[in-house]
Amino acid sequence: MEKGDKVEAISNFVQSFHDALWGWPMIILLFGTHLFITIRTKFMQRRTLQAIKLSVTADPETDGDISPFEALTTALASTIGTGNIIGVGTAIALGGPGAVFWCWIAGILGIATKYAESLLAVKYRVKTKDGRMLGGAMYVLERGLHFKWLGILFAVFAALATFGIGGGVQVNAISDIMISTFDPNNNITVNLFGNEISLIAIIVGVVTTALTAAVIFGGVKAISNVCSKLVPLMAAFYVLGCIIVLIFNFDVLGETVVLIVKSAFVPTAASGGLLGAGIMMAARYGIARGLFSNESGMGSAPIVASAAQTRNPVRQALISSTGTFWDTVVVCLMTGLVLVSSVLKNPNISLSGLEDGGVLTSLAFEQIPYIGTPILVIGILAFAYSTILGWSYYGERCVEYLFGTKLLIPYRLLILLVILIGPVISLSVVWNIADILNALMAIPNLFGVLILSDVVVKETKYYLYGNRLAEHDKTEIPVVDK
Repeated sequence: MEKGDKVEAISNFVQSFHDALWGWPMIILLFGTHLFITIRTKFMQRRTLQAIKLSVTADPETDGDISPFEALTTALASTIGTGNIIGVGTAIALGGPGAVFWCWIAGILGIATKYAESLLAVKYRVKTKDGRMLGGAMYVLERGLHFKWLGILFAVFAALATFGIGGGVQVNAISDIMISTFDPNNNITVNLFGNEISLIAIIVGVVTTALTAAVIFGGVKAISNVCSKLVPLMAAFYVLGCIIVLIFNFDVLGETVVLIVKSAFVPTAASGGLLGAGIMMAARYGIARGLFSNESGMGSAPIVASAAQTRNPVRQALISSTGTFWDTVVVCLMTGLVLVSSVLKNPNISLSGLEDGGVLTSLAFEQIPYIGTPILVIGILAFAYSTILGWSYYGERCVEYLFGTKLLIPYRLLILLVILIGPVISLSVVWNIADILNALMAIPNLFGVLILSDVVVKETKYYLYGNRLAEHDKTEIPVVDK
């Protein structure tokens, strides 16, 4: 078999495995869990404003490594990433405008799942001998269900996922946007190992690797310190930019909303430069990109939630749930409105044969003179870099769960290697591998959330609906030898 045929065979296998995982069974499991937890917690999403207020309220005289706000922004750093920009573009390119609706619905219902998994992570967290907090789905599965083998599987999938969703995908996105902005014809190349490689891609890999190394070797406090400053600024800048773009597209905004909602429930024909798609395609890609973006049900964000200083599990769970609100209900929706309205207003943008959401996103933002491209470029740079930082922490905690602290330095070096070579990896393969690992993480995590839903209900009834959010949980945190 020729080298090219082998690469194509591997790519086809990855695509087939991806399609099998992200069929109706996964959609039903994910959506079903979101809906089930929403009902069991009596639609806890109605407490979102209260949760936002708590997120900026310090809780220093409690156990934990970082403040609740630092825990939230570190989680947001990993969730507000290229999924919010390129991922939404990919969903629209493959699933039509209705994918935006399903992505948004996945976000609203996903708030409850993010709440539940974070609550369990804090409740079943442990403490090292030197006082550090460790938690996440692996500890929930081990301590809450006594299924250590499932905890090990989750940790393995998450540690590997860091290379994809938290490394390769992000730096690949940075490289793509920089090349399309500064060298769209790919004229600036160098010959490496017989292949012509973009010089910009090489520079992106080196610079991003250096910037990442400067932070991740400082541990969770260094990562959370950077994220607590970077995330609010980058999110505010991007949302403001989207609002400006929507003002330019105001005349088609009503038509945009109608088309998005209608396409979610009725198979639609092509409209302008947009492609028609069936309900299955819209739901599938909208939900898949929604999970990739907000990570509700994946079990990643609870890893950092368990490191937060908090009085009780419900208090931090509420704060963590706002991550899904900001990520999907706000940022992904803004991106979706910008993309669909831009294509409607500029029918010369055709999605025919287009599967790369990054191209769609670039074309849409380019329609806005002067500000469109800078908003996109700065947004992707900041979002992607922050995601790398957040996921590096998740991966480290999973490696520590599996092997203790002795392999943390080699693991960090592997992350940096992936970031270095990420700009020259095939984007479609990277996205598919990232989606596969997302699903493999989500399955054991959702199993734990569903089986332990009675614990979630009991804690919610006592602390949230019993108006005891200020009460300290006196349960002793076990000390482990790590």
